[in-house]
Amino acid sequence: MHNIHEAIVYIVSFIVLIGVMVVVHEFGHFAVAKLCGVRVEAFSIGFGPRLFGVKRGDTDYKICLLPLGGYVKMTGENPTESDQPVDDPGAFTSHPRWQRMLIGVAGPVANFILAFVLMFIYYHWINEVPKYLIGSSTVEWVVPGSAAAQAGMAPGDVIQRFDRAESPDWMQIGMRASMNLNQTVAVTVMRDGKPVDLSLHIPSEPRGQEFDFSDAGILPQFMPGPIGVDEVQPGTPADKAGLRAGDQIESVDGHLFHSVSTLLAYMQIQQGKPMSLVVLRNGQRVTLEATPAKLDSSWKLGFQAVATPLRNDPLPLKKATVQSKNFCLTNSTDIVEVLGRLFTHQVHVSQLSGPIGIARMAGQAAETKGWFPKFYTAAAISLNLGILNLMPFPILDGGLILLLMIEGILRHDISINVKERIYQAAFVVLVVFFAFVIFNDVTKLPIFTHLKP
Repeated sequence: MHNIHEAIVYIVSFIVLIGVMVVVHEFGHFAVAKLCGVRVEAFSIGFGPRLFGVKRGDTDYKICLLPLGGYVKMTGENPTESDQPVDDPGAFTSHPRWQRMLIGVAGPVANFILAFVLMFIYYHWINEVPKYLIGSSTVEWVVPGSAAAQAGMAPGDVIQRFDRAESPDWMQIGMRASMNLNQTVAVTVMRDGKPVDLSLHIPSEPRGQEFDFSDAGILPQFMPGPIGVDEVQPGTPADKAGLRAGDQIESVDGHLFHSVSTLLAYMQIQQGKPMSLVVLRNGQRVTLEATPAKLDSSWKLGFQAVATPLRNDPLPLKKATVQSKNFCLTNSTDIVEVLGRLFTHQVHVSQLSGPIGIARMAGQAAETKGWFPKFYTAAAISLNLGILNLMPFPILDGGLILLLMIEGILRHDISINVKERIYQAAFVVLVVFFAFVIFNDVTKLPIFTHLKP
């Protein structure tokens, strides 16, 4: 039942998210086409058979059966159309090239605007922050024998520089690490008040999984204070050890852990060895001996931790604007850099996500507590959609703009037959690439990753 529920959430989240992204993208084309006087025959939300709608002027505004985005149909936009009237002033091809370029770029720009607006709404009206927050990128624990341990990283280190990022937060560190899989990056940490320069080798991405800090042996500290116990499952190692709801785990075998993720990582390394827990209970410290057990295929104690307490801290108009601009600028730069590294073979194509990967991200964001994962995912995907559509590849908006620029340089239109061949070849390449990405997505599904050794 859990898997069915998860699949439904992923599918619905994907349909809603992609639907909004694509409709906004197409609305950008639509709005500028109308301003330029191009005849728009249809503005559709969804694909397939028309369910209902209204026709105003030359445009049929309609809702269609398949809720997977939408499209805009402009007269003469397809260079291979044979039924286009000769010298039709309302046709797309009858307008100056600069207007057609504006129409082409308007879709991606609409996605950029959407990303900015989403993050502005979040920062100005919500802006969730932990009630108690560690302001620095502090390392909570380092897995013995890991890449981080071999680099000389230690618990308590504060990361001051990671690759090209100065004073990075953990999100930036994760992004930079994902760009440098199987490569060595320069890291500067503050230790005992002094800067220490290290060289960290980022491991290759485990097949079928996404990069996690623990892959490099780094467990970040996000919160201060001990691990709060909210509920203890009966009959579990935690229950047998005497752990109780309301307890606060201050240390484990002398390690000061602050999050369940670090405790889980520690237990996997220990492989079920007994542990000594120092617990704060009613103001008194109590020492408990606990032996983890294999629960759900991993070593666990069997308790539910207290959720991270959040509070809303909306930013003023100016700060929210700056924060939203910085979000879009930073993420756009990262996306462009990833694409650049893809073409230079520094990033493997298997790291790209297709529809299934996007559905998983959307579903996970929908089920994650708080608003930030939802706004972040939507804005990031909108930026990705905008940037990818600007790539100078036929069929994409960037390809249209490139062909128009070439025609402008040549001072005449490219032959319809040549354009048709270009679009046919591009379509085949996109279909093959799309099939590969979907196959890659499928291999990342849990049902397949669990089968891998």
